[in-house]
Amino acid sequence: MFKISNKVRRLTNEEKERYLKDGYLTGLPVFDVEAKDDLNDLFVSLSSRLSSDIDINQTNMWHKASLKFYNLCRTPAILDYVEDLLGPNFFQWGGQFFLKEPKDGSVVPWHQDAQYWPLSPAKSVTVWLALYDTDEENAAMKVVKGSHKQGMFKHHTNKASNLVLDQEVSYDQIKKDDIISLNLKAGEISLHDDGLLHGSEANHSNRRRCGVTMRFAPVNVKADLSIWPHFETQLARGVDDFKHNPIAEIPRGEGTPIKKFQYSSEFSNQW
Repeated sequence: MFKISNKVRRLTNEEKERYLKDGYLTGLPVFDVEAKDDLNDLFVSLSSRLSSDIDINQTNMWHKASLKFYNLCRTPAILDYVEDLLGPNFFQWGGQFFLKEPKDGSVVPWHQDAQYWPLSPAKSVTVWLALYDTDEENAAMKVVKGSHKQGMFKHHTNKASNLVLDQEVSYDQIKKDDIISLNLKAGEISLHDDGLLHGSEANHSNRRRCGVTMRFAPVNVKADLSIWPHFETQLARGVDDFKHNPIAEIPRGEGTPIKKFQYSSEFSNQW
């Protein structure tokens, strides 16, 4: 679908060790620079299906709804990187866009993903694929290096209208010298641990910033369905001998999620 970079490779042992130590890796090549237009076309094609009153940042489950999105998430180079961290048996459970248009004032507060996710054990890896060049000027994601090894930080509720999430970690808990901006070229990815502190500022530039997130976890991870009844998995690689979670059907066509949490069965009449 998209031209793969000739720099694609497997993770080195040093990178695997760095991920365990720092909680993230960044600048990993996936798609060639020539794929920029195709990545833009994918975003425009999928996002244009939403009515103007729906915020794409508040839609999830694209991997359950859209075959185009599902196939993007099955790019072998992406799965190779994830396999190097999680091992041979893992599933996908989330797929989402994070968009900030030019001069967008929205902010993703400092947080840990595991604060929001009723998953046990907490071992998810998030792939963040840059659809456009992303840097500090247009609100690249920032992380706190090594924060995933410090346990759960205290989150408090903040209902400010410009915040994409309502749970945040106060700035006084953060080691400022450990803040890293994950600047990416279009077609590159970062990977981060679900315990890593991260967030992003407002986009003050004239450039769009958008990434696709793909959430993967090893097959022994189980969701608390009393909290997340919508939780379903799609096997990405290997086998699932645990069978802890409901299975999502692989999309057969192009459906469109309209909110954060939906069952795969809700899209079957759209295919």
